[in-house]
Amino acid sequence: MSRQPSGSAPTPDVVDHITRAWSDQLPGLDVEPMAVFSRLYRLADHIGDVRAQAFARHDLTVWQFDVLAALRRAGEPFELTPGQLVTQTRVSSGTMTNRIDRLVERGLVDRRGSVGDRRIVLVRLTPTGRSAVDAAVTDLVAHERELLAPLSTADSHELAGLLRRLLEEFERSSPPSVPARSTLSEV
Repeated sequence: MSRQPSGSAPTPDVVDHITRAWSDQLPGLDVEPMAVFSRLYRLADHIGDVRAQAFARHDLTVWQFDVLAALRRAGEPFELTPGQLVTQTRVSSGTMTNRIDRLVERGLVDRRGSVGDRRIVLVRLTPTGRSAVDAAVTDLVAHERELLAPLSTADSHELAGLLRRLLEEFERSSPPSVPARSTLSEV
């Protein structure tokens, strides 16, 4: 990937061709939103592939990484309730139960009752799970840094800020309890 020389017109990409075709077919249609969201959609697809490959190198799937990463980000003692995991990974409680069962089978997490209240179940990252998630996230960040190479540090920060503003608007208008989740990892 290389940076576009300053002052030169960008080379048309596939989205430019798509939006131009829509403009030709429907001349009154303002395709500006499509120019943004089609690129975001295509980037999300590419990023999903990069993430899945980074996790696979560490014998993890995207969903396994999501659960392990939520536990790892929680800090010592790296444990959460299944309900907290549901909220953080945006899946249903039935799906989470199945995921926890499968991670327990692999020895990546343990499940136990809370010391203070045996009715509360806690899911804890095992040392094996911690090693796997730490290696996977380190690999992922290195690959994502490569993906950002065409941008300057200032451009990268500006893009993050613009995406934050856009994401805040989406998240403000959609209910947080809806587990309408894509296959992309949130890290």
